[in-house]
Amino acid sequence: MTELNPVLDDAQAAGDTSAPVLSLQAVYLKDASFEAPQGPRVDGNYAPQIGLDLQTETSVLEDGLREVVLQVTVTAKQGDKTYFVAEVKQSGAFVMQNLSDEDIKRAVGGLAPGVLFPYARAAISMLVSQGGFPQLLLPPVNFDALFASATSTPEGAPN
Repeated sequence: MTELNPVLDDAQAAGDTSAPVLSLQAVYLKDASFEAPQGPRVDGNYAPQIGLDLQTETSVLEDGLREVVLQVTVTAKQGDKTYFVAEVKQSGAFVMQNLSDEDIKRAVGGLAPGVLFPYARAAISMLVSQGGFPQLLLPPVNFDALFASATSTPEGAPN
């Protein structure tokens, strides 16, 4: 496996090793699945309800290098009939050095998913199209706003 080397910014290149660093090293598709229980057969009016579920997880790969995984699950249903379920786990390796705990949480919860989402969006669109269904373009998601909302909600209060 190729070793990931962080890209140095101007402060680090000048010898300032205490400067905060947040840089993307790699973007990759970790997992993808598509299920169409009845295939692309659509009877009558095709107007499914689209369900979108977003989840983020992170793990430390090595000191200063974190993997962030954005899981995007899209479900298309009409009544009790499921047309398809598409799921993508889009991942990225991010160098995060000299960041406060709060900055790491913000990077993992807002910034990194925002970087990964366009890749996941394209993968979902491709899976749905190759599954024989009309093109599906997910709307943009403001992960910074979602993160701010999640962190400002009191523990135990409904979102």
